[in-house]
Amino acid sequence: MSGQAQTFSARLLKWFALHGRHNLPWQANPTAYRVWVSEVMLQQTQVATVIPYYERFMARFPTVKSLSAAALDEVLHLWTGLGYYARARNLYACAQALVTEHGAEFPTELEALMALPGIGRSTAGAILALSGGQRHPILDGNVKRVLARVFGIAGDPGSSAVIAALWARSDACTPTADIRDYTQAIMDLGATVCSRARPACTLCPLNAGCIAALEGRQAELPGKKPPRVRPSREKTLLIAHTGLSGSIAVLVERRPASGLWGGLWSPPQFDSEQEALEWCRREIGAPSAKSQVLPPIDHAFTHFDLRLRPVSVRCQPNQVHDGSDRLWYPIETPPRIGLPQPIQQLFERLRAGAGLG
Repeated sequence: MSGQAQTFSARLLKWFALHGRHNLPWQANPTAYRVWVSEVMLQQTQVATVIPYYERFMARFPTVKSLSAAALDEVLHLWTGLGYYARARNLYACAQALVTEHGAEFPTELEALMALPGIGRSTAGAILALSGGQRHPILDGNVKRVLARVFGIAGDPGSSAVIAALWARSDACTPTADIRDYTQAIMDLGATVCSRARPACTLCPLNAGCIAALEGRQAELPGKKPPRVRPSREKTLLIAHTGLSGSIAVLVERRPASGLWGGLWSPPQFDSEQEALEWCRREIGAPSAKSQVLPPIDHAFTHFDLRLRPVSVRCQPNQVHDGSDRLWYPIETPPRIGLPQPIQQLFERLRAGAGLG
């Protein structure tokens, strides 16, 4: 380990002892299972947002066996609002693989962990470091930002050359002792001090040797991906509703396992209002009242913007039967299924009294 790397880790560990986060839920009894769930939830999501989801999730699924035995709908239901639902589907698939292939025990080798669904090199390293104290470098978003700024690693952060340089630095700076503290420390520093916007450089223990701070390049580092035109999509959302047992129910269907909102439930989506109404007449029956266009729903995904245009139609309940991929969703007493956040918010507005037409 070079002198520069030793200084880096020593300063970081000293800072963590005084200013790091030591009372996060997953730090109590840091088993591989508890660390794994937290690491997956924390991907592209802030700690403050994750904590209540994590606590509810762990209360319902305290072990990998309980998670593997659950219904996917319940897993997605508890994930509703966290976004990036592929994480939940991979979590569920991984739990089942752990039970069937590893006796519900987490492998203790990096390569074996990386062979499981949804676990990449950084997540695998974090699991082994935080739960078992094994020396493995990590490279999540916070760590990339710290390393890029301290060591002046510029360029497209998605390019293989930049990623290789960041991994090399991460490996070089990872000490052979205090692995748990160091791993948490470098993530904490990126999340709380070396933030994306307005980093608190005067509070940073690495300030004295940080290239970005010394050269005023905090906004430049880490590098930016080449700009691309952000695409947008529009879909018509069919809000087919009916009175059911004295309350309102909306027809929802399970989305295909792959693609947008995979495995979640949503009112049917179509390319046009005409297509939606024709499907309604064919699958449910003629609407009992004139359709009404509701205010649009705008939602931003990672790579594109989506605008949903809801069309509300009143239907008869006995013309379509609930099935494994289609059901009437009672607004007042909703079942425990996974809903995309915009759909959940729409149903909450309808529950609060917004008109359906």
